[in-house]
Amino acid sequence: ESELYCSEARTHGSERAMDLGLAEDHFSRPVGSLVACDVEHLEQAIEECKRLILELPEHSERQKDTVVKLIHLRLKLQELKEPEEEEPNLRVLLEHRFSKEKSKSVKQTCDKCSAIIWGLIQTWYTCTGCYYRCHSKCMNLINKPCVRSKVSHQSEYQLSICPEIGLDRQDYRCAECRTPVSLRGVPSEARQCDYTGQYYCSTCHWNDTAIVPARVIHNWEFEPRKVCRSSMRYLALMMSRPVLKLKEINPLLFNFVEELVEIRKLRQDVLLMKPYFITCKEAMEARLLFQVASGRLSCSLTEIHTTFAKHIKLDCERCQAKGFVCELCKEGDILYPFDSHTSVCHDCSAVFHRDCYYDNSTTCPRCARMSERKQDDPPDVKDVFT
Repeated sequence: ESELYCSEARTHGSERAMDLGLAEDHFSRPVGSLVACDVEHLEQAIEECKRLILELPEHSERQKDTVVKLIHLRLKLQELKEPEEEEPNLRVLLEHRFSKEKSKSVKQTCDKCSAIIWGLIQTWYTCTGCYYRCHSKCMNLINKPCVRSKVSHQSEYQLSICPEIGLDRQDYRCAECRTPVSLRGVPSEARQCDYTGQYYCSTCHWNDTAIVPARVIHNWEFEPRKVCRSSMRYLALMMSRPVLKLKEINPLLFNFVEELVEIRKLRQDVLLMKPYFITCKEAMEARLLFQVASGRLSCSLTEIHTTFAKHIKLDCERCQAKGFVCELCKEGDILYPFDSHTSVCHDCSAVFHRDCYYDNSTTCPRCARMSERKQDDPPDVKDVFT
C-alpha cells in the first residue's frame, strides 16, 4: 500500500508540474523577479515530462501528448531565458529580402540550423526572392547570399557533369558554411551535390533531389540526383529561363531524340506565324499571341500551333492574302512559311515548294527581280558625289 501511495503521489506531482508549465497564465510574459521563479518551475516540469515519457507505454496516446508538452515547455524556457524584442516586418541581409511570416499553424524547417520552426511561439522569416526560411534568432548567422541575385546576375548553368574537385581542395570543410566534414561522418557527414560536385555538411545538404541540366544535355538523363539546398533553389529559379542553346551545346542530340526535332519545328513555325498576327486586327482582338506569353507554350505547343495555323489559313481573309504562290512551278495551293512542304529564301523570305526550291540550290525569282530593279533605278545624287 505504501508503494501504491508513493506511485500515486509521484503521478499527481508530475501532473501538477506539467499543469504549472502549461497553464495559460504561466505562458504570459513574466515581469521583474518572477522570471527566475518561472524558469525554475519550467525546468522542474521539463524533468517530470522526461521521466513520464520513459515510464508511459511506448507509442501510446498519452506518451505522444507528453512529448508535445515537453517540446512546448522547452521552447517556452528558451523564450524566458532569451526574451525577444519586437521584430520588424522586413529585413534585408546579403541581398535577401526577408518578410516576417504571419502563418502560425504551418510547420517549417529552418534552412540555417535545420531545426523545426514552431510558428505558434517563434518568430520566423522567409526570403521573398529565394524562399529561404529561418528563425529570427538565426538571421545574423546566415552567410549565403540570396540565390535569386545569382540568377539575375549569372543566368547560366554548370554544364559539366558533377565536376568533383575533392575534399582536400575544400580543406575538408563544407563548401558553403565551412564546417569540418569527412566521408566517415566525423565530425560531420560530407554529402556531395551532383550539380556543383562539391561537398556539404548535413545542414547545407538535406539530400534533396533535382534534375541536373548537364546530365540532360549530354546524356538525355532525367533521373533526379541529390543536390544541396542552394543548388536546389538555383535550379528551381532557373527552370523558366531560356538560357540553354541546345543546338550549339550538343547538336548531335537532335539525331537521336525525335521529340526534340518536332519541338524545334513547332517553335520555328510559331515564330514564323507571329508576323501575321502583329498586322491582323482580328488576331490582336482575339489576343492569340497571349497564349504563348501566358506560359502555355511549354505544355501545349501542338495545340497552339494548330490554333495559329487555323486562323491564318482558314479563319482570317487578311492573313490568307499574305500567303505565297510558288513562282517556280506556279501550281498548287497558297503556301505559307510554316508549311512542312515548303522552303523559304533566306534573303527575301519568299516561299516555294520544297521540291522546286531546295536549300537555295535554285535562283530565287523574287531576288532576281529585286536585283534587276536596283540596277535599272537611276543612281542617287548622294552616291554620284561620293
